[in-house]
Amino acid sequence: MQRELTPLQRIATDFGESRLALAGLALLVLVVLAASFAPLISPQDPYDLAQLDVLDSRLPPGSTSVSGLTFWLGSDGQGRDILSGIFYGLRISLMVGAASTLCALVIGLAMGLAAAYFGGRTDGVIMRLVDIQLSFPSILIALVLLAVLGQGTGKTIFALVMVQWAYYARTVRATAIVERAKEYIEAARCLALSPARIVFRHLLPNCLPPLIVIATVQVAAAVALEATLSYLGIGVPITEPSLGLLIKNGFDYMLSGKYWISFFPGIALVLTIVSINLVADQLRDVLNPRLQK
Repeated sequence: MQRELTPLQRIATDFGESRLALAGLALLVLVVLAASFAPLISPQDPYDLAQLDVLDSRLPPGSTSVSGLTFWLGSDGQGRDILSGIFYGLRISLMVGAASTLCALVIGLAMGLAAAYFGGRTDGVIMRLVDIQLSFPSILIALVLLAVLGQGTGKTIFALVMVQWAYYARTVRATAIVERAKEYIEAARCLALSPARIVFRHLLPNCLPPLIVIATVQVAAAVALEATLSYLGIGVPITEPSLGLLIKNGFDYMLSGKYWISFFPGIALVLTIVSINLVADQLRDVLNPRLQK
């Protein structure tokens, strides 16, 4: 008889069977490693003024700087190496995306479980808040919050959390309501178990699989939204560069033919979002029993 695979073994097997998902995972690993080791692998610290020279401004890809450094992807208007800027920008973009998604996941999970388990007025209040939040475009909410709060990495994360938490709350509530009606929950109540134990010991584990998929997708959405906000000048400050700011830096030079200043950071942003979405799509197939072969 064939031995049943563990969840991790099943995930590894399914990823190995999909070349597209495997390519996305490999690309995502490269992106994370590049962001994690940016200070070690970057040819230049693009935000150390002592390493910049105005004579290196807007050099095309493959040019050599005054100090002898090769700008493989060119330099921007301040003489900063584009490749180094991408490595450092990935750190901020991924950090903001991951941190906002994690905080939103915790808040949405708590709100969704409370709404499903207690029901009644608690459910009504929480779901009305969710409905109000989801009735507005995500970028509009983020724009209003940052217009009030001002620029800053922490403020950007807070705005993204406020945008995302409702998705998790609604998903958790729908899953928990189905689980709440099952016999094992009734048995736990008959045994006089505390509500906290029922929620965290029984309801929570059955709500996690769909949340993992949504969280992975939301990381990509948060990275894209942060890049949009930074491009508009209300996201992270210029002292903590992200991919959105790098793209913005080259916008004024596009018409003069200096395409590389925005082009290569834009390619890095697209590849990052695509790799996350490919991994999320495969996780959906693995964690959804209806889609398993």
